[in-house]
Amino acid sequence: MSDMDYIDLRSDTVTKPTPEMREAMAEAEVGDDVYGDDPTVNQLQEKAAEMLGKEAALFVPSGTMGNLLALLVHCSRGEEVIVGDKSHIYVNEAGGMAALGGIFPHPVPNQKDGTLRLDDIRASIQPDDSHRTITRLICLENTQNICGGVPLTAGYTAQVGQIASEHGLKFHIDGARIFNAAAALDVDVKQLVAPADSVMFCLSKGLVAPVGSMLVGSQDFIARAHRLRKMLGGGMRQVGVVAAAGLVSLEKMTGRLKQDHARAKILFEGLKQVPGLRLEAQPSSNMVYFDLEDQIELTENQIIAEMKKHGVLVDWSAPRQFRLVTHYWVDDAGVEKTVNAFRKVLK
Repeated sequence: MSDMDYIDLRSDTVTKPTPEMREAMAEAEVGDDVYGDDPTVNQLQEKAAEMLGKEAALFVPSGTMGNLLALLVHCSRGEEVIVGDKSHIYVNEAGGMAALGGIFPHPVPNQKDGTLRLDDIRASIQPDDSHRTITRLICLENTQNICGGVPLTAGYTAQVGQIASEHGLKFHIDGARIFNAAAALDVDVKQLVAPADSVMFCLSKGLVAPVGSMLVGSQDFIARAHRLRKMLGGGMRQVGVVAAAGLVSLEKMTGRLKQDHARAKILFEGLKQVPGLRLEAQPSSNMVYFDLEDQIELTENQIIAEMKKHGVLVDWSAPRQFRLVTHYWVDDAGVEKTVNAFRKVLK
């Protein structure tokens, strides 16, 4: 069985570029982006900034680099950032803020709805005391992956922005899937990021581009991030060949994410009928989380191997727990095939 024959629900990072993207990549006008003269990259950056209502944007190789750049711009060594204890920045970015930035994370419990309690944020802001670190930044993740791909509302984000403003703090949003949040809440993405000083979002997940993320913020913020991108080895040359796919992402893929969300709900309802699976919260976006009931004796890895034999690729997210992610390349037939495969494997 070839890769193209599998229904791949391990993540939306597995998406391959569409034929339209490949054509755009082949025909892209390019220049040297380190000099700032790749016209396709410049067009992508202008489009990203406009769509999120910010002054400027920077094309970066990955979301992890985009988040790290934001942290490095906003914080000096020894300063502190308030982050969710289930956030990607804290859990899944290899400790980059500490290892490379000397930045101290102050984790706050993520609630089931993905938020951080406002009182917890306020209580985490350090007093002006020479014994303490200096709090400099608050970070949110939208959608919040580990909490189930849940979107954070514009109203909540505005409240966090108000806390940041009142205490003279910077505010960064890890918006890897911010367009999924906008689709789930049926709002303009600008509303979800209006209070933030900086936002990172990925082109290579639900937006289907083969590589790349965007960092947006003020002109001054992006100028500083541009210099640091070079320091981290992220200065790319004739990179318009991939930026061209990102333009298709922004123009075509941002408007179709509700289809992925609808299929996630269908997948959820189908899996609820499979004996041995425990599903609780209906998916808010494109992620379906579920647990194995105690009577299932197969291990996670055994289930993964058996599902692959049925043409479906899945992955576990925690002991006895799976996460399935719908995306452009998962159609209605793929959802049905997945439910049937689980029924056979767990029978």
